[in-house]
Amino acid sequence: MLDIQSNISLKSYNTFGIDAKARYWVEVESQDDLKTLFQLTEFLTIPKLILGGGSNILLTRDFDGLVVKNNIKGIEVVREDSQHVYVRAGAGENWHNFVLYCVAHHYAGIENLSLIPGTVGAAPMQNIGAYGVEIEQVFEQLEAVHLKTGEIHTFLHSDCRFGYRESIFKHEAKGEYIITSVTFQLNKTPTFHTSYGAIQETLTEMGIADDQLSIKAISDAVIRIRRSKLPDPAEIGNAGSFFKNPEIPKEQFDRLKALYPAMPGYPIGETAVKVPAGWLIEQAGWKGKRVGNTGVHTKQALVLVNHGGTTGEEVKALAAKIQASVADQFGIHLNPEVNFVG
Repeated sequence: MLDIQSNISLKSYNTFGIDAKARYWVEVESQDDLKTLFQLTEFLTIPKLILGGGSNILLTRDFDGLVVKNNIKGIEVVREDSQHVYVRAGAGENWHNFVLYCVAHHYAGIENLSLIPGTVGAAPMQNIGAYGVEIEQVFEQLEAVHLKTGEIHTFLHSDCRFGYRESIFKHEAKGEYIITSVTFQLNKTPTFHTSYGAIQETLTEMGIADDQLSIKAISDAVIRIRRSKLPDPAEIGNAGSFFKNPEIPKEQFDRLKALYPAMPGYPIGETAVKVPAGWLIEQAGWKGKRVGNTGVHTKQALVLVNHGGTTGEEVKALAAKIQASVADQFGIHLNPEVNFVG
């Protein structure tokens, strides 16, 4: 039987630690729980917020609706062929634990995505990515329940309209579905991605030679890098990378490079360049800066933090100031990676 509660604090359910409240709250453990929920007609028409790990949201005010905490678990191999293993995971599975499961079973493809906070269900919504790998490269399909009809839908790769930290679930289908499971096409023979970021340098520090390379070694290296650069939400509230790395025309990058010779950039084809948002924010003078109870992390300018007692509106206001500052100095607009809820 579903336990629907009222006036619940969401402070411990979002990694920013924002103390917003939910008008109603329910936790679902299975598709059967969702079927039961859809039989409760009084909740069919009110707004719903689907909550996984709460690691990529900013609660700007209390949520005047029903928060559905997705706890649907389970990992299973659904099929395999000579090259691939197809692994289905419940949307409520912890993402990092799922990565470690795949590494332990020698299923390759997501080792570069180690230690990303959140749940399996959020991975395709955000098209999460790190160190040269994105979810869309290993995504097979997902199942989701429509929040108004209760019908189960299957989304194939082409249905999801993946982009850089984008999917259909952040746009046309935003707030319409609750993802229940995701199936990944993983590799029996790994392709190692070590050229992005400090992976190769870290592997060398770990004493891993080229002939010793494995998906576990890469996972271990990524974990070491992320722990050295990014703050633990258990110690200081944050949602990881707050902004996307902007993609700008090559001509604009060349002009800026002449003014700022140290400006890093990563070519995207022949006409665009991706610029690290953290570098832009740091150059604009925001790294380590505190404004009231919020601020920018001292080690990673891409991370906004809660120093204690901040509100979502305060964080939102700081983000707007950073956007204006970067736009004024570089002519580049930063787009949030974090989802604003309110």
